[in-house]
Amino acid sequence: MILSAAGVILIAYAVDYGVFRYRVASNKAFGQITVTSYDAVRQKNGKTQFLFNPPQAQTCVNSLFPRAGYVPCWYLQRHTEQRTDI
Repeated sequence: MILSAAGVILIAYAVDYGVFRYRVASNKAFGQITVTSYDAVRQKNGKTQFLFNPPQAQTCVNSLFPRAGYVPCWYLQRHTEQRTDI
């Protein structure tokens, strides 16, 4: 059971890599999504202050798994707000 699940994941990863290499050759591998980021600064009195940054376009990759150091576009579309705890 575990070996078959690992085999399916390995095959999916290999196929995704092949599709990614094909898209790189045809200049369709990367996309951009507008992301809003904000910093959550915890103060001494226990309250949290939020500092919002302007929206920025972030590069993503059109694949199932992260490739070339970029997050997949399907994941970034669902997580357009990014919080940084300070």
